[in-house]
Amino acid sequence: MRIRHIAIFSDAVLAGALAGSLVGPRPAEAVARELIELQRDVTSLLQGQKDLSTQVTQDHTIMKTLIEQSNDNVGKLGATMSSLQKSFQDVQANSGARLDTMSTQVQGLSDNLEEIKSRLGKLNQQLVDLQNSVQGLDAKISGATPAPATGAAPTSLVGTAKPIASAGSPSGSSVIPAGAPSADTLYSNGLRDITSGKYDLARSEFEDYLKFYGDTDLASNAQFYLGEIFYKQKQYVDAVAAYDKVLTNYPKSFKLGPARLRKGMALIELGQKTAGVRELREVVKRYPGSDEDRLARAKLKELGVALTPTR
Repeated sequence: MRIRHIAIFSDAVLAGALAGSLVGPRPAEAVARELIELQRDVTSLLQGQKDLSTQVTQDHTIMKTLIEQSNDNVGKLGATMSSLQKSFQDVQANSGARLDTMSTQVQGLSDNLEEIKSRLGKLNQQLVDLQNSVQGLDAKISGATPAPATGAAPTSLVGTAKPIASAGSPSGSSVIPAGAPSADTLYSNGLRDITSGKYDLARSEFEDYLKFYGDTDLASNAQFYLGEIFYKQKQYVDAVAAYDKVLTNYPKSFKLGPARLRKGMALIELGQKTAGVRELREVVKRYPGSDEDRLARAKLKELGVALTPTR
């Protein structure tokens, strides 16, 4: 369009020059020279316009190519970001599962440590009892007590020494059938299976533990882990009942804090928010500074509930 306007303008100028030459008495040679120069200028203008048009076309092509490349790069970047986001979500999910497994394993190690401490305490008491019995025997011998007949036990000492009970076979347990696994075996297998996600098998093992070894130091732990199994299987009613047994039947258990915390969580899952919040507040009140206290506070904050009830 611009070339067309320039051509029209040059024609007009040429016509004006011709008219001027006709009107004025200018020499023919001068007029011809001006016309040639004018023609040259018009040609130069047309060439410049053509070059400019070519340059604009090239620039447009380059810009189009750059835009297409940018769009491709943006698309690739979006795909990469989506892939990274999915990878991050997968890692986050796996990390959560691994943390849960590690938490159970650490809890199992803690339980084993408590069991060892308990057994050491019992062994120490048995050694004290045995030492007292030996000292009593020495006292009687030094007091010139007549020596008993060969092969006969001293009647004055019968029943004075306490038998050393084996760890894992406490008195008062249920009658253990022949071939039944030991307490250590049942408990260790239960921990292993709950850690590996074999919840039904772990539940059977912990139930057997409570059936045969219900008065051992780790019985409350076995009861707590039954609640954990029900919780993981989303059987929250059974979980609450299992945690309640820990709180009711084992008042000296070191699982009281975890049991009350998990009971509160299970009640909230059942939609019983008021009862669940009450249990979490009890955790904060009874076990300040513990891990259970920290988790209870976090849950109450998540629920938008105060740490203490408002009057």
